[in-house]
Amino acid sequence: MAKVVAINISTKKKTPKQSVPAGKLIENFGFEGDAHAGNWHRQVSLLGKESIEKSKGMRTDGLCHGMFAENITTEGITLYTMPVGTKLQIGEEALIEITQIGKECHDGCAIKELVGKCIMPREGIFAKVLRGGTVKPGDSIVVVE
Repeated sequence: MAKVVAINISTKKKTPKQSVPAGKLIENFGFEGDAHAGNWHRQVSLLGKESIEKSKGMRTDGLCHGMFAENITTEGITLYTMPVGTKLQIGEEALIEITQIGKECHDGCAIKELVGKCIMPREGIFAKVLRGGTVKPGDSIVVVE
């Protein structure tokens, strides 16, 4: 079963995010209180625990949820293989739609300085919020047909 492992928020872009007990997704905006939220196509970022584990092989000291600036750390779903347009229901309320796979890495990024080679450009995904709701660790993630 695919599930949420962590919810991560930051008030500043290009920095690691801090894990929180739950987050409020707002329709067509993103997570309440997150620097990346707004009316654009990258309202929410997701990265698999499995991808983070691969990075631990390159660098093992201090990697944790939110370190790659992902809003939602997942488990049991290979995110970067899903096509743009795929819809994911998270928990009982929230619905997101994948808008982008990977991204271009920024120069001067604090994340790259901390972890070295960043996996977000290759294995992270971005989405817009179609329906808001509270999301927390343990919530299921279901592909909506």
